[in-house]
Amino acid sequence: MSATTILDTARGPAAYAIVIPSVGRPSLDRLLDTVAALETDAAAPPPVDVVVVDDRREPDAGTEPLAPLAPTLSGRPVRVVRGHGRGPAAARNRGWRAVDDAVEWIAFLDDDVELPADWARRLAADLAACTPDVGATQGRITVPLPLHRRPTDWERNTASLQDADWATADMAYRRRVLECVGGLDERFPRAYREDADLAVRVRRAGHRLVRGERTILHPVRPADDWVSQRVQAGNADNALMRRLHGPRWRHEAQAPGGAFAWHVTTTAAAATALAGTAGIVAGVRGAGWLAGAGALGWAALYRRFLVERMAPGPRPGEPGFRAELRRMALTSATIPPAAVWHRVRGWARHRTTEPWPVRPRAVLFDRDGTLVHDVPYNGDPVRVVPVDGAAEAVARVRAAGLKTAVVSNQSGIARGLVSREQVDAVNARVDELLGPFDSWQVCPHGPADSCACRKPRPGMVLAAAASLGVRPEHCVLIGDIGADVEAAQAAGARSVLVPTEVTRAAEVTDAPVTAPDLPTAVDLVLRLAGSTSTGTEAPAGARDGERSST
Repeated sequence: MSATTILDTARGPAAYAIVIPSVGRPSLDRLLDTVAALETDAAAPPPVDVVVVDDRREPDAGTEPLAPLAPTLSGRPVRVVRGHGRGPAAARNRGWRAVDDAVEWIAFLDDDVELPADWARRLAADLAACTPDVGATQGRITVPLPLHRRPTDWERNTASLQDADWATADMAYRRRVLECVGGLDERFPRAYREDADLAVRVRRAGHRLVRGERTILHPVRPADDWVSQRVQAGNADNALMRRLHGPRWRHEAQAPGGAFAWHVTTTAAAATALAGTAGIVAGVRGAGWLAGAGALGWAALYRRFLVERMAPGPRPGEPGFRAELRRMALTSATIPPAAVWHRVRGWARHRTTEPWPVRPRAVLFDRDGTLVHDVPYNGDPVRVVPVDGAAEAVARVRAAGLKTAVVSNQSGIARGLVSREQVDAVNARVDELLGPFDSWQVCPHGPADSCACRKPRPGMVLAAAASLGVRPEHCVLIGDIGADVEAAQAAGARSVLVPTEVTRAAEVTDAPVTAPDLPTAVDLVLRLAGSTSTGTEAPAGARDGERSST
């Protein structure tokens, strides 16, 4: 789609698709029911596509598939595509890239929201009101709270979505804008800051974000006593936001300030008390005073935090008060150190993180059918013949300063058709003909072995990245079947599919990026790396891979 595409009201309402990431929560059923019940007509059309991304880590391992939950909407079934448990950012990217590129708008929804019957009509009006400089429009969120008592801490936490800016619980983005900024940053592993980061990057790219008039319902989902502590993992995402967008990131992202300074102070007081206690045991002079001062400080800060959290909640005598007091008493003691730990962890992990999308630093190649002509279960080095242009293509990758590796399924070893020594001899011949690769990763297992390394699982991609000293997101895997694409996606790497006669049509259709041959695939990678200007573009309508190949 051209970057100059704008809404033409003469041709009718804008086409849109709905993308829903899900980990299989029961609320997905209710959402799909409300999508199916939308009031639609020519002025307020239904979505042209509804894509549910099954983002469970192993949806085929003893769990029910999501497909039976999907109804048929306006004659088209809801599509369920495979995610890989890498979080909502990666799942949403998986979903919008699976939508036909002719669809102008991508409407992101969370799997625990409900749509009123007039949502499609209001969305059509919101999209029609978007001028060409508008990159996205946000829906309004309503969180129903109990009327018979004051809300709990978790209920108030969910209700804060009503005032949140650019939450992807209901956010419609122009597809061309998502393409322009590289989609959501997949290094955000949880639903916490990935939508704010996307909004910042979209606005920096010169697009406006606006609030529409449509509304959705966001019920409070059930949660256990420790949910408020678990959400402290989002402090690592705050560290990533600071790394990417600077110390004023909250202002730019329109995100409210937090209580991290208080958590640091509380944790420091607890550490002082513990250090003083250890000093008492060791007989250190003055340690008792230190322990007492630390304990008093911690007690005062703990009491302040507990009172602050309990004040808006259920009062004595109201339903749920005792349970809420228990939850708040426990988590008010554990949240400060948890918040500090996750922030420090985030600082350490992201101290060298670069802006999204990252530039490739390594190219991983499939062997058979990609680098050399496919000879099934080949154990004879004499039969190794590189594909056309392979030597020059690999040489250009090395000349650009990128590291190289080969990731190859060799189930013939498990089947007893070829020995590991024969496979190693063939690999040595490939090195001889194409130059030595920096790493070789070989899976000797068969399809029934359920190993972690056999593609489409990510084991070899992760191992290759580790051996090359790069992160998976800095890798691009070039292969010829869907298993190569899925292995890359599961690991957090990118991929380029180079179809051959054995590549299935569905694998070509579902691939995020395809190329007609290996040299062109390398052109695409070097363009991403900023090492060349070939003029070769990835197909605008390319889509992510959905199923595995055996």
